[in-house]
Amino acid sequence: MLLQILSYFFATFGLAAQLALLALLLALLSDILILFRSPAGLLARREAPARLSNGDDNHIRLYLNNRYPFTVQVLAIDELPVQLQIRDFGYHLALSPGQERALDYTVRPLRRGEYHFGSLNLFAASPVGLVRRRYRFELAQMLPVYPSFVQMRKYELLAISNRLSEAGVKKIRRVGHTMEFEQIREYVSGDDYRTINWKATARRHNFMVNHYQDERSQQVYSVIDMGRVMKMPFQGMSLLDYAINASLVISNIAVRKQDKAGLITFSHKIGSILPADRKPLQMNKIIEVLYRQETDFLESNYELLFSTLLQKLKQRSLVLLFSNFETLGALKRQLPSLRRIAGRHVLVVIFFENTELHALLEAPAARTEAIYHQTIAAHFAYEKKQIVKELQRFGIYSILSPPEQLSVNTINKYLYLKARGFI
Repeated sequence: MLLQILSYFFATFGLAAQLALLALLLALLSDILILFRSPAGLLARREAPARLSNGDDNHIRLYLNNRYPFTVQVLAIDELPVQLQIRDFGYHLALSPGQERALDYTVRPLRRGEYHFGSLNLFAASPVGLVRRRYRFELAQMLPVYPSFVQMRKYELLAISNRLSEAGVKKIRRVGHTMEFEQIREYVSGDDYRTINWKATARRHNFMVNHYQDERSQQVYSVIDMGRVMKMPFQGMSLLDYAINASLVISNIAVRKQDKAGLITFSHKIGSILPADRKPLQMNKIIEVLYRQETDFLESNYELLFSTLLQKLKQRSLVLLFSNFETLGALKRQLPSLRRIAGRHVLVVIFFENTELHALLEAPAARTEAIYHQTIAAHFAYEKKQIVKELQRFGIYSILSPPEQLSVNTINKYLYLKARGFI
């Protein structure tokens, strides 16, 4: 452009401008030629798991292969599912001649359902850098997002290796022992001297003790409220999804403890009922049932829940009720039904602590409006504590938990009740 302007005043610059334009056109043509002469200069494929875990980081891998005889600069854009709402996805990388490179990224879905991945787009540039060639690979695929099987496997491995304390699960001191006899073995340091079997000791001339194991085949039911109170979001996920993830974890732990795990969902009507069992396929059935659950906008019918439990649960069971109560008045409306359930089963009401209120209460109040907001927040936090006391007054166990700690707190309560022999 500068040469063209100068050519109006000095004729010699006109020739230089024409030569520069010609050189630019030749470079452009050569760039187009070397990029487009090969029908398959770049190859690509996507590697993804068969299903994604809700609320967890899921790893996706792209394989890019350079078939050009020179180094290319590549911009990779994968068409992600609309539910992820990622609009700035793109990776820049350089590929040497003949090089295949793996590109890893993670996606964190926050809702269950079908996630559709689209095409993979690659934009290649040669060392000249004047032109980019677009490669479009039709890699459309649907990946279902299931309840958090990543958390389930995590706690399962910790339970098998006796390392649950690493995840925040408390070591529960066992009071006495259960009455399910397992074997007679030699005394070791730390055994309860009250379990010494004196007859076996006299025969073996060595201290022998009776060894007892946790009672097995107890029924553990996760009962999930599907009403409107579970629609509330927290860090992108609904309270229902937190409850579903925790139900999956505790069901797996119960099966590992040789108990039977079952599932019931309800709102204004009864949803799914999966009888308690500990067969190898039970966890697959639980995952499939949980995958299909959705909330509605109606108030849940606790009287219907009680009548259903009365018909379906013939044996005294541990009932883990996942719901949410924001006010003491909301609890009192359902308290008669909860008391009747607690009269027949070991009932644990699990509801959610609003951690956003704590952040609001701890923030300095510089204006009158902020003081007003803190007063309202303190009232709601106080109501949550009153709900716990009201449940305790009628002998109903409760868990008031932040959503992100729901699985750990539920496991702790289950192990506590089992250690105390309440189930």
